[in-house]
Amino acid sequence: MMIKMEKNAPPVSSEAQDTVCPIALAQKIIGDRWTVLVLRELFLRSHRFEEIQAQTQATPQMVASRLKKLESDGLIERRPYNEKPLRHEYYLTEKGTALHPVLLALRAWGETWCKSKKQEVAIQYKHIPCGKNPGLGPTCQECGGVLRREDLSAKLSKSFDAERQGRTSAFKCSPS
Repeated sequence: MMIKMEKNAPPVSSEAQDTVCPIALAQKIIGDRWTVLVLRELFLRSHRFEEIQAQTQATPQMVASRLKKLESDGLIERRPYNEKPLRHEYYLTEKGTALHPVLLALRAWGETWCKSKKQEVAIQYKHIPCGKNPGLGPTCQECGGVLRREDLSAKLSKSFDAERQGRTSAFKCSPS
C-alpha cells in the first residue's frame, strides 16, 4: 500500500510510516554502510557495477541489492551502455544528488574526528566558481557559496588514490 504524507511528497510505503521522524525515514533508505559507500562511488563518478564493487569491496550480491534499493527509492537510475551482454551504468537522480550535503557532512566529520592529524585530507576539492579550496563545510570557506556537486572538482590525495588503485588492481586479479 502506498500513501502520501503531504501534497508534494513522493509516495512512501506504509511500512516506512511507523514514524514521522525524518532522520528515521532517511535512515531506512541510506542508513547502512554499503549504501553509503555505493553513494560515495556515485558521487565520485563511478558509474559501472564493477567500479562500485571494487571500491566498496562489497560482494556482488550486496552491491546489486543496494543499487536495486537505491533505484526503487528514486535515488539512482540505470542506463544501458552495452546491449550484448546487457550492461548498465548507474547515475544519481535529482533526489540522489540532493544527498550531496549529507555526504559532505560525513566527509567533514570523518576528516575532523576519525583520522590522525598527520593524515592528509583524502579528497581536495576546488570550488569552480571561485577557484579556491572550499574547506570541509557545506559552504565555501573562501566565497561563501553553497557547495554543489557540479561546482566542485576533486583531486584525490596520493594515499587515497593509491588505496583506490590497490582496490581496483586487487579486484581485477581476484577470481570471479
